[in-house]
Amino acid sequence: MTEQLSNALPSASVLEAFGVRGSPVPLAGGQGRSVLVGGFVFKPAEGPEDETEWAASLLEGLAAGSGFRVPRPLRAADGRSVVDGWTTGEFLTGEPGPRGHWDGVLSAGRSFHAALRNLPRPEFLDRRAHPWAVADRVAWCEQDIDVIDDLSAAYATLLELRRPVQQEAAQLIHGDLPGNVLFAADDVPVVIDFSPYWRPPVFAEAIVIADGLLWFDLPSDLLTSVSDHPAWQQMLIRALIFRLVAHSESVGPSGRAQPGESERYRRATDVVVTTLASLQG
Repeated sequence: MTEQLSNALPSASVLEAFGVRGSPVPLAGGQGRSVLVGGFVFKPAEGPEDETEWAASLLEGLAAGSGFRVPRPLRAADGRSVVDGWTTGEFLTGEPGPRGHWDGVLSAGRSFHAALRNLPRPEFLDRRAHPWAVADRVAWCEQDIDVIDDLSAAYATLLELRRPVQQEAAQLIHGDLPGNVLFAADDVPVVIDFSPYWRPPVFAEAIVIADGLLWFDLPSDLLTSVSDHPAWQQMLIRALIFRLVAHSESVGPSGRAQPGESERYRRATDVVVTTLASLQG
């Protein structure tokens, strides 16, 4: 991952390189590190610069008017998308989901994934070692790890419930749609902060629903109405594993989960098992 920047704001030389003028104004979200300057959002680049460059080129090439919008990256005068650890793109307004916008988040995600369907798998996915990349591989049986003690019971339950699923076409997906889709009146949603993974698109939808079970008051009908995929329950179990392992990896082997965190995963798992089992029965 990119080293933490020594300054909380982009320097004058960074602004000059991108041809932007104005005073930085902190923005909500983005882990408190994003700022608005002259109609553009500046934030620290995450990951190696070649990954940021790849993402910028991808977003520049996505077709408009297909059920979603993305902020267009701004490049420096010399063509770089990263200058001194900073990247920037246009500022698009909107209210973030997912509360009150569950259907909109899922619909925007489907449109976004349709636009990504034929793009090749980037090689850097195999090199990533951050907590969410590890969690993704664990969820899909590509890596085994131990989690922190606070989450070990919930993790063991999820692993017992996980079953093989039929192989199906994987593609680029956005693995963190909740909170990263913006809604404005009379305009199509904005998809931001692209987090690339190479999985079936239904897994991205399962992450949305899992997040709803874990941290939001998910409408009960969404759990069963989102997908008629034959492995929908298994996708949800993998999504819960993904979130649990990412949390464990983020706090480190000697870290502690927040009080009640294991219970949170137990409750979400119970809902997934009991609700979907009742339909199958």
